[in-house]
Amino acid sequence: MTEAIEFPAPVVILRSAHHGGLGIARSLGRLGVPVYTVDPERWAPASTSRYCRSNIRLDFENEPADRTIEILLDFGNKLGRRPILIPTTDLATIWLAEHGDALRGVFRFARQDAALVRTLCDKGRMQELARRCGIPVAQSVVPRSREDVLRFLETATFPVMIKATDAERCRRRIGGTKFIVHTETELLELLERGTDGGDPDLLIQEFIPGEDWMFDGYFDRESRYLFGATGKKIRRFPAKTGVTSLGICLHNETVVKTTVAFMQAIGYKGILDIGYRRDSRDGTYKVLDANPRIGCTFRLFSNGEMDVARALYLNLTDRPIEPSTAAEGRKWIVEDFDLFSAMRSLIDGELSWKDWARSLRGIDEAAFFARDDLLPLLFMWADDFHQLYQWMRRNRAAAVRERGIAGTRADSVGSMNEA
Repeated sequence: MTEAIEFPAPVVILRSAHHGGLGIARSLGRLGVPVYTVDPERWAPASTSRYCRSNIRLDFENEPADRTIEILLDFGNKLGRRPILIPTTDLATIWLAEHGDALRGVFRFARQDAALVRTLCDKGRMQELARRCGIPVAQSVVPRSREDVLRFLETATFPVMIKATDAERCRRRIGGTKFIVHTETELLELLERGTDGGDPDLLIQEFIPGEDWMFDGYFDRESRYLFGATGKKIRRFPAKTGVTSLGICLHNETVVKTTVAFMQAIGYKGILDIGYRRDSRDGTYKVLDANPRIGCTFRLFSNGEMDVARALYLNLTDRPIEPSTAAEGRKWIVEDFDLFSAMRSLIDGELSWKDWARSLRGIDEAAFFARDDLLPLLFMWADDFHQLYQWMRRNRAAAVRERGIAGTRADSVGSMNEA
């Protein structure tokens, strides 16, 4: 499917995220599909691509829904040909599922049940749903209060995984969504930072030793499995807990069969990005998260002709999806994420320079570098340096505050001694 699509319908990406939206713009743009983005950031990664026609600056996740819907309908009518909407974040996916009826006359998109989308985006509720469907899950608890956490600590075995049940809210509060906690003190401190005076939006989960596996696929309106592939994480960012920074595409029949059975049991439709951990203690594949949307890693699972963005596009425009298999052994990297992850592992003594160099051999595609589209790579490094500068400023300001507090305390003690 490398030839251009005749009479292409436009695509509108709802939020570019870090590199996921950029992958969509390139994958569909190279087929001649007009691609646009809706994002509150002026220089979102996808909007800097040569394959993006324009970006509408709109914070649709936080703006009043009526205003956002009016703006999107106006934009869709101007584009014509019933554009296809593709959300790339949990909040965008939930927003589209809840407001889809108002947009359906102008746009096309995978029709998803809003309650199911919310359940899958909530780690605790997703685990309970998987358990009811007979899918292996990690032992976990979703505390509703500090008292629940204290009861958990009475029998807890460390380390444990802490995951956000409300990802965006947790990211704003404590700067991340997944953490490995080694002590009771660490757990209570994280709880204090994450609750902000309310109930914990956290799931406490047993730490499972083993490998991280992924499934990326597309299910049509009748929940039929039309395209998909599996792969394994080589490195993650943040290291040990985060998204794939370096991955390899490898077929895993157990992961495929488990996922298809799960999705058909719940009547799932659309693109799915789901993660598993193979428990090295018993060989069981346990589901960790199920994202009811396109994942930022989706280009890992391309076979050169097909990926889930193209499968969605073909299906929603009533074009056939030819049977195809993934490119076994294909490697994909997110340049900045993997650099930071590898440096962390090198510092911790968990990775040697030789093994790092060996892991980089045979990479088939990068998230940002592309010979036909270089500008996003430049913006990526510029943004990384800006983030580093902001981090250094915050740390310096915190250090100044600490010195000021220490100085005030010393002056107070001195005054007391003199008295």
